Amino acid sequence: MIEEIVTTFDEQGNITGTASRDEVHRRGLWHETFHCWFVGRQQGELSIYLQLRSQQKRDYAGLLDITAAGHLMAHETVEDGVREVQEELGIPLAFAELKPLGIIPYQMDSAGFIDRERAHVFVYENSHDFSDFILQQEEVAGIVQARFADFRSFITGASRSLHVNGFRVTGSGEQVEIDEQVEFSQLVPHERDYFVRVIEGIEAIYG
Repeated sequence: MIEEIVTTFDEQGNITGTASRDEVHRRGLWHETFHCWFVGRQQGELSIYLQLRSQQKRDYAGLLDITAAGHLMAHETVEDGVREVQEELGIPLAFAELKPLGIIPYQMDSAGFIDRERAHVFVYENSHDFSDFILQQEEVAGIVQARFADFRSFITGASRSLHVNGFRVTGSGEQVEIDEQVEFSQLVPHERDYFVRVIEGIEAIYG
């Protein structure tokens, strides 16, 4: 396997060098990632899309997460991050179609895994049907959507659960419908401030 090398940063965002992907998580080094949130319109209402992480994932397996995201390698630009959407979701799009929400630094710490990211965050207005998604099954097990207003209430704590609908793909390749209420424990534990900044950025664009 080819070792993945990423650029490292200090807390102020100054480049400090490079390190392997495993090393940045072991030592808690700041590094760059690319996040793309899909939104859409359903009967005139704004919705937001979440991916269901594969059970094969080493970290946060089976939890709901950012629509598409990944690390930026040391040789890549932010524009190269759009490959994550194509790889994970099978949706072809150009970087010019994305609306920037800025760089959002945040961290998640768990036993043996310290994730300190300078996330380049973007939003994409999706017009594709669920049937258009071709998932990278070792990474993504499904896609769901929720009303944006409900997602905001869920993140801010005004609601204790969130209604999502979409699909997941079984180990045998069968597509199964999802239509359920989920709890906060079923979401990858990004800092709430990260979610709030994403929500506020989307609201600034879409009202």
